[in-house]
Amino acid sequence: MENEAISVFDMFKIGVGPSSSHTLGPWRAAQDFITTINNNGRLHQIESVKVLLYGSLAKTGKGHGTDIAVQLGLCGDDPVTFDVNQIHNKINNIAASSSLKLLNEYSVSFNPDSDIEFLITESLPYHPNALTFLVKYKNGEACAETYYSIGGGFIQREGGSNSQNDFKELPFPINTSSDLLHWCLKTGMNISEVVLENELSWRNAENTVDGILNIWRVMKECIFRGANTEGYLPGGLNVKRRAALINKNLLKGTGYTDYDSWMYAIKESKSDFKNILDWVSCFALAVNEENAAFGRVVTSPTNGAAGVIPAVLQYCILFSGKDVNDDMIVHFLCTASEIGSIFKKGATISAAMGGCQAEIGVSSAMAAAALTEVMGGTQKQCLMAAEIAMEHHLGMTCDPINGLVQIPCIERNTMGAIKAIMASQLALQSIPDYAKVSLDGVVKTMWETALDMNNKYKETSDGGLAVNIPISLTEC
Repeated sequence: MENEAISVFDMFKIGVGPSSSHTLGPWRAAQDFITTINNNGRLHQIESVKVLLYGSLAKTGKGHGTDIAVQLGLCGDDPVTFDVNQIHNKINNIAASSSLKLLNEYSVSFNPDSDIEFLITESLPYHPNALTFLVKYKNGEACAETYYSIGGGFIQREGGSNSQNDFKELPFPINTSSDLLHWCLKTGMNISEVVLENELSWRNAENTVDGILNIWRVMKECIFRGANTEGYLPGGLNVKRRAALINKNLLKGTGYTDYDSWMYAIKESKSDFKNILDWVSCFALAVNEENAAFGRVVTSPTNGAAGVIPAVLQYCILFSGKDVNDDMIVHFLCTASEIGSIFKKGATISAAMGGCQAEIGVSSAMAAAALTEVMGGTQKQCLMAAEIAMEHHLGMTCDPINGLVQIPCIERNTMGAIKAIMASQLALQSIPDYAKVSLDGVVKTMWETALDMNNKYKETSDGGLAVNIPISLTEC
């Protein structure tokens, strides 16, 4: 989109799993809808509310928790702060009482089974992730609003602009990697420094840094929680968590009490090539197992790909030999966010539009560029690393079994993280001027691939592994 200004905090959103497009986006859309009605002074005039889900939201909405998300959004709960341990209790209470408390203030009759409709044969033309809210007022009037969840937790109201995005005049407007490189070469700044200058258009430098470090706090808490939680994931596939077992096997009984002591224990353990690979996998699995369990995660740039960037940043902190400080973390996440925004503007970060290349592929490219910068790479090497990482994800389909963000999604985060590290290593050992493929060329190719991809491979569970793996589903 021309002149779209995307902040670090647009690309990295704190929220709840399992999906940014199918959970976080619909949650935010429901919040926006009911808040608008309240601001117009009509909340207490509502007699009934219905929600219609279309396209991919209908086909995989049950597995992605879309029905749960819209109910919590209508209640006015915030995905950043809502206690994830209370999600299912609240949803069960709504079903049992057949009533919904709008904005946690005004109750209306509501039956989730009949008032949330999954229109699996219908799709709206603008985007496959569409939902419509229908309200009937006590005086007989009615209103309807349609929203689109366009990936990464971004939403757009039909007939309006993106309700979560500011369109600002930035000092360094960027739509393509060529734009980014132009500003880097003109100013002498690296990618993260350009990003930090643009962030001043929204807030002061101190608030930006504090916010980015808070993003990392949520990421590392998610890694720690996931690496220390055993059991099975909800949804019926009976997927056993693996991160905690890998963690135990690698530490061989070494004790720890919190994240910091866990980091110390890891540093003191073996750090040969095999063990480093295992730790990267453990970190990525930990995040996406938490995501699949409706845990608190950060879109990076999506929930389904939320494990790649934290895993690569954790790898950098533990095994790269670089001095760890807040500046390094800030620069890593700023660089990653700018690469993600280039893909969003030039292609998509929605699996329902582009398959898994739009999620794991983009997150791997983001992580590769970020790692390259903090390892001392040039701006051109950063862009080269992003290009390499995405080039080898082109065409990856999104085919979640039973519509759950579990198989193959969780393991794909480990692959994306490893590819990011290897892409960075390749770029750091290369001269970008000799490269045959540009990042802009890969972004364009990814978008063309997305347009050509059959819809059954775009988060519909109508093709691929979703229909070829015979699994007996038993709700757990």
